[in-house]
Formats: sequence, C-alpha cells, structure tokens
Amino acid sequence: MRAGIQKNDTDSSPGTSLDGSFRKSGSASARSKSRPSSKFVPTSKTVHKLLKEYSVKLLDLNIFTEHLQDWVMENLYSEGPRNFASPFSLDELRTFDFALEGVLFQQLIRMPCPPHHPSDNNLKEDEFHALEDFLHTAAQGLWQTFWHKNKPLPFFLSYPRYIGSKFYTIEKAKSRGRLGGLCGAAWTSKSKARWDDVVEFVLFKQNLDENALSPKVICEALFYGVHMLFSRSLSGCKSVEETDYVFVSILDSKYGGVVRIGGDLGKLEVDLSDPYTSMAEWIARHADVSVSCVDRIWNGMGNVNWGDLGTLQVLLAMYYSIARWCGPARKSMDSLAEHHSLRLEKRRMETQLVEYENENKNENENENALVPYSSNYNGEIVEVEYENNRDSKSKGARLSLVRGEMLVVEDRNEGLTSFRVEEVVNDGGGNSNFSYIAAVAGDSCAAEVLNLFVGAHSSRLEPSWEDMNLWYQVQRQTKVLNILKENGVSSKCLPEIIASGRVVHAGPCDKKGPNGVCDHPWCGTPVLATRPVGDPVSSVVGPFSSDEATRLCRDCLAGLRSAKTLNILHGDIRPENVIRVDESGFVLVSWGRAVLEDRDSPSLNLRFSSAHALQHGKLCPSSDIESLVYLVYFVVGGSMKEQDSIESALRWRRRCWEKRAIQRKLGQVSPILKAFADYVDSVCGTTYAVDYDAWLRRLNRAVDGSDDGRGKMVEEGVRVMCVAESSGTSGGGNSL
Repeated sequence: MRAGIQKNDTDSSPGTSLDGSFRKSGSASARSKSRPSSKFVPTSKTVHKLLKEYSVKLLDLNIFTEHLQDWVMENLYSEGPRNFASPFSLDELRTFDFALEGVLFQQLIRMPCPPHHPSDNNLKEDEFHALEDFLHTAAQGLWQTFWHKNKPLPFFLSYPRYIGSKFYTIEKAKSRGRLGGLCGAAWTSKSKARWDDVVEFVLFKQNLDENALSPKVICEALFYGVHMLFSRSLSGCKSVEETDYVFVSILDSKYGGVVRIGGDLGKLEVDLSDPYTSMAEWIARHADVSVSCVDRIWNGMGNVNWGDLGTLQVLLAMYYSIARWCGPARKSMDSLAEHHSLRLEKRRMETQLVEYENENKNENENENALVPYSSNYNGEIVEVEYENNRDSKSKGARLSLVRGEMLVVEDRNEGLTSFRVEEVVNDGGGNSNFSYIAAVAGDSCAAEVLNLFVGAHSSRLEPSWEDMNLWYQVQRQTKVLNILKENGVSSKCLPEIIASGRVVHAGPCDKKGPNGVCDHPWCGTPVLATRPVGDPVSSVVGPFSSDEATRLCRDCLAGLRSAKTLNILHGDIRPENVIRVDESGFVLVSWGRAVLEDRDSPSLNLRFSSAHALQHGKLCPSSDIESLVYLVYFVVGGSMKEQDSIESALRWRRRCWEKRAIQRKLGQVSPILKAFADYVDSVCGTTYAVDYDAWLRRLNRAVDGSDDGRGKMVEEGVRVMCVAESSGTSGGGNSL
C-alpha cells in the first residue's frame, strides 16, 4: 500500500508511512518494500489514526469537485474509449425486468407534480415522503422476491445533511428546521447508524438534466461513494474485498440515474497535506467509475414507472447493494427470468383473440363447436354471440354423461374401474361449465357413493377458458390431494382421493404409449373420484343456526390446519366449496386453486376473497381464515351485496371491519364466533402465523365439549356407481 506524505514530486523529506517506517515519498525502493493490502483495513492504532485524520481532511465537497471536475468532463463528453461506461448492460436490465414481472410494487404516496421553488419546505417535505415511499416499496419488493418472503427487511432509511453528520428522520429534520439541508437518503444496516453502516446512498437533487448527469452532480455522487468506501475500510467491514464498489443513485422529482464507483483502496497514496489531489489521482488512475443515462422515474401524475429504464436502473443498483451486504440472493435473477416464457404463454392463453370457423358446418355443429385459436390473426377483434355459445362450448369441451351411463377409468395404482353415473349435479355457483357427476363405486357386496369429476380433453385445453377451469378442478386438484395423501395428511374435514386416471373408451384404441391418446374424443380424458359426497352450503335454504355455524367454522378451520402442515393454502373458500355431509359435519372441497408455492395465484371472488388477495393477487397467512369469516357471516344471514369491482369489494371490507359490522352480527349468533372474528381482524393482512390449534380447541369445546381438533365435511359432486373392477385388487381405502 502506497501511503507516504507526498507534497510534490521533488519533495524528499521523510514522512510517516502506514506501516510505521520512515521513507521518502518518492523513493522507489521504499515503495517496493511496502506491502500491498487486499483490504484497506487498519492494522494498528497508528494506521487507524492516520487514516481517520485523512478522512477528516476530505470533507469539503466544493474542493473535491474542483479537483475532479475536469477529469469528469473529459470522460463525460469524450467519444473515445475513455467515455464513462454504463453500470449495467442492456441484457442485464432485460433479465432483471423479466425477473420482476410477477412483483407487485404498491406505491402509496405520489411525487408532487407542479413546479415549485426549492426553498418551499412544504413541497420539499412531500417530495421526501414520496422518495421514502418509493425506496421502501422498492427495497421491500426486492427483499421479498429475491431473499426472504416472510422475513422483515433488515435495513433502515435515514437522511443525513452532509458527510459525517447525524442521520435524521423526515419528521425529526422538520422539527429542527433542517429539512432543507438534507442531501439524500441512506439505507443503513442499523437504526442508529453511522456512515460505515450505509448500504446504499440516494442523492436527492433538484431539476436534473433529462439528457445526462452533469459533471457537478457526478462529482457529488463520487464524493459520497468514496466516503462510503472509506468508512467501510476504516471499520474493517467484512464485506470489503480487494476491489470493493458502491452505488449512488441520483433522483429528483422526475428523473433518476446511477453512479457506480469501485476500486482497490490499497493503491491510494495518502497525502495529508493535499488529500483532495491524492484522492482525485486515485479516482483517475485506479478507480472504476460508471455512469448511467438519465431516464424518467415518476410520470406527470407523480406515479412511478416501475417497468421503465430509469426505475429499473435504480432498482438494480439497490439489488446489487443488498447482495453486497447480505450475500447472494436466494433466488437469482436468471432463475426468475426463466419463468418469463411461461408467464407469457399463460397470458396469451388468457387474452387470446378468437374467431369462429363456420365453413362446411351445419347449424347444429356450429352451436356445439369449440372456438378454435387462430394462429394467423389479422388484427380484427371479432364480435361473438357469447350468451348463445357459452354453454355449448363446455358441452363440446368435455364428456356429456347421462344417468345410467357406464364409464371405465384406468388408474395407474388401481387398474381399470367401472363407474355407473347416478346423477348429474351442478355446482350451484352459477358456472354451468362446472358439472360434477356423482357416481357409486364398489363391488357386488358393497357400493359407495363417490364424487366423479370429469375434466376436459388435453387437446382442447388451449382454446377454451372454461376448460382451464376444468383443469383446475380435475388435474390440479388431483395433484393437491395426492400431495396430502402421500405425506400422510388426512382429516374428516378434507376430501379423500379414491381414484384418478383417464377414461378408457369402447372399441379399438391406437394410442402410442401409456400417456398417448388416439383420435377418439373420449380417449385420455382425465377423471378424479373423491369422497365423501354432500350438498354444497350454497344450496342450503335459510340462515344457519348457532350450532351449525360454529360447526361449519370448526370443520373448515380443521381442514385448513391439516393442509397448512404442508404449507398449502386453499385460496377459494366460498359456499360452493364447502359441503354438508349427512347432517353431521362439513368438508372443505375444491382444492384445485390451492396455493402450493409463491408463484401460484388464488381464485379471486369479490364476495369471499381476502382483502390481501384482492389487492395483491397473492395470499397472506391469514387469507383463508379471513375468507372463512366472510363465509360464516354469509351463512348466518349477514348482508353481502354483489360487488361490481375490486375497489368496491375492498371498500365494503374496510367499512365492515371499521364499523365492526361482522363482529356485531356474529355476536348475535355465538360469542365464540364473535371472538374468532376479532382475532381475524387483528391478524388479517399481516405476516403473522395463524394459531389454528388454540382456536380449534375453543371451537371444539363450543361444538361438542371436547378438545379434539377434528372437523367434518361436505362435498358437491356427482354420484356414480362402480359396477365391476376389471383389474387391480388393492384395497387401500377403496373398494374399486
């Protein structure tokens, strides 16, 4: 490390070096004996004192700018290789953009829009609040997406006035009349922070040039960046490596940019008599300085353009700063960006434009035809008669079974099983595409009533959104119930999977392989058989009694508790998805929209979904019990008007909880239900875990005087009768 006192090139007077020896600052032999350090970390009290004295002498921003501005201008306006490079490549920003596709950044405070004088403290306070909201939202979104979804953000936002000053909150700075002197915002690792705790610094300026960062602004960003490097080195911070680097973001009320500075401070020649010259020489010769373009962050209405270049640059600088401090992200950008094509395909299926092909088809065929996807779409939106064709699409998309019809299913575990259709039952929710066929399965000695769900043929899933609903009801629910079964999770409050497989049709079948299909319209259609069978709560006439409502709450909570042991959330609690079984209990069914991992999206229902689900499209730990409270409120006669938008649904929820309308109504029915609603009110929308066991004990005492955490069940469906079993003799809970 070169660290002599160098007043000028001809000065040969000896000075104190960092290793405590005496040498001439211009002596080559002395330099060759000095040991370069991989980290600019003090190794003795003398060295620490020397470095601290040097940093204290480097506090004047104006002098620093004078020494560095010519070099910055030379690199900023040159067209050759010396021009500043961008901190981020275009491919890097594109990958980051893809990785953030599923992240919902929720802005609360808008940036003030009208032009104003910088000395206007009221507007400056609003700008700082908008800046703070932007930074908090960005950091929280990045932390939960890449590091820990359920752990709190380990950083704090503070505001300094200058290098070496105390850190303030906006309120504290305003109360002391120092709001106008705040220079920017700093993410720190401690609530009572020092400069060596700064993770990233955000410089807040007035009226940035929309074309490029000015030399003066770049010098100021480098000034703060150098002090961040220096402070980390003085503290012996473990995160400092041979070549450390920091990011400084520069923002005003419209635009933003990023400056990155890094380098080996071991190559810095400390000159106490002229610290600004020695630091300028280190930056010019040894530092790696990158400067981004300036781009828009806030639009004309004060909203953040989250997907725009300016915002992505600031977010990426924050991402690398967090990674520098906390270590690599648990989920990399590349791994999240890989899902872009999957999300793109899903979005295409949801929003695809269709047109009818009516040529060479008679009227009856047209009424029952599927809507094909047109790959050569010509740009016109074709108006279709939705009301006339809605029902016919689902008829053509799936098997149309009638009472008494036989259906043979091939189960990989149970072999071939025959079912006889006994009844076709609509789900009661107004979705004609959801018809559940009830069947009885069994041998000649015993017959069992089961639910038989028949899905859509795999080749017809793409053109019809109704078929996607069938996919959730059959294939996805099969996956969820199998996960529960394979992990030993069972409950009287959960449906039990009895058989799952594919339809075997009569006549010849020329499919290639066990997973193949032939040209027969029934071949390979997925089927799911479950038990028990019951009537959906939506079909019950009149409000529930106190005992019924309490039992419903207890049984559903027990089912949720059992699934939560595997971190599975239901995500679609509503009257159609709870069944009553033989007047003895209730079962929570329809687990096709269950949330197994972060990227899964729940089904949204304006009347019964949680506020968090409606607002963010994701579930929080208490979302299911919030939906359960709405369900109980509904079945006891609570007033629930149809909502026409997410905004109106959120307003209804906010109004009900604020006025305690739900608690008052449930309190008229049962004290325990009112207490449960109070508990839900305290945890809904938070990250707190739900205490299922405590509430199950209380509800069990209210229902039957026991502490047993059991629940009962109910299911909607289709009754089928199993006539014969062609092969497969295992008896595991199944008479097939």
